[in-house]
Amino acid sequence: MASLFAGTEFYIPPSCDLCGKPETDCDCTAEQKAAAEREKQTQAKRLPPEKQTARVRVEKRKGGRKATVVSGLTAEANDLSALLGLLQAVCGTGGTVKAKEDLVELQGDHNDSIREKLKQLGYRVK
Repeated sequence: MASLFAGTEFYIPPSCDLCGKPETDCDCTAEQKAAAEREKQTQAKRLPPEKQTARVRVEKRKGGRKATVVSGLTAEANDLSALLGLLQAVCGTGGTVKAKEDLVELQGDHNDSIREKLKQLGYRVK
């Protein structure tokens, strides 16, 4: 179907969302467009930190070891692996993301520093 303004000075040809070129000159592949659409859908599901509450607790493990656990943040609404990287850098320790349980675990007792960093990032902390 021709557009309303086709053939007039007001006509603006449709352009590609990825490269910005007119669709007739676009070089993007179907895979690139599909990946961009998936990323767009993922970003649409994300929630800003101000609307989320993180719960931080320290758990005792076998052998007397301790682990700091951050819960209450869903994997769908956050990039938990990126958050884990930030928290590991603050604490200087190892950790893991358990996406099925929506948990971020850090080795050791880092309750205060984790709470402070999450508050700086904008999360509500309990």
